[in-house]
Amino acid sequence: MIQRSISSIALATLTLTTALALGGCATPSSPSTVAQAATPAAAVRQNPELSTLNRLVQQAGLEAALQGPVTVFAPNDEAFKAVPAATLDKLAKDPEALKALLNYHVVPSVLKSKDITGGAQLVTANGAKVSVSKAGDFVTVDEALVIAADQPAGQGVVHVIDRVLTPPKK
Repeated sequence: MIQRSISSIALATLTLTTALALGGCATPSSPSTVAQAATPAAAVRQNPELSTLNRLVQQAGLEAALQGPVTVFAPNDEAFKAVPAATLDKLAKDPEALKALLNYHVVPSVLKSKDITGGAQLVTANGAKVSVSKAGDFVTVDEALVIAADQPAGQGVVHVIDRVLTPPKK
């Protein structure tokens, strides 16, 4: 009986020790071990949730515009699913309209979420102004919510948003 109790305790101790030792193997990588994108264009290209935006950026020939110190308000794939298919087809046939739409998501300076206080108007790469505001930890851009802020991108920054921004009519 005593022998069986000692064996049970030893087995329990071995199991606990093994679980604790292996527990560290299942923890996610810390941010410092994740490769940082070299440019905002690379950050968009590397994020699987931004595949539609990446395709449209390439289609419009705007990858070079996303190389330097810029802020990109990047609609995720779910945001593009909310855009009517006819609208996307129309944009695909009108390169200038596509560029205008995409450039409305780019600010030609770096703006991190910590730098946003209250509300502000920012001039985008297409020349129109976009409204940004912050309430607590929530950042909005026009009617879109920033759902992943401050994604590192070389000299720039990418903020993933939940809607496609629509530039004002000229």
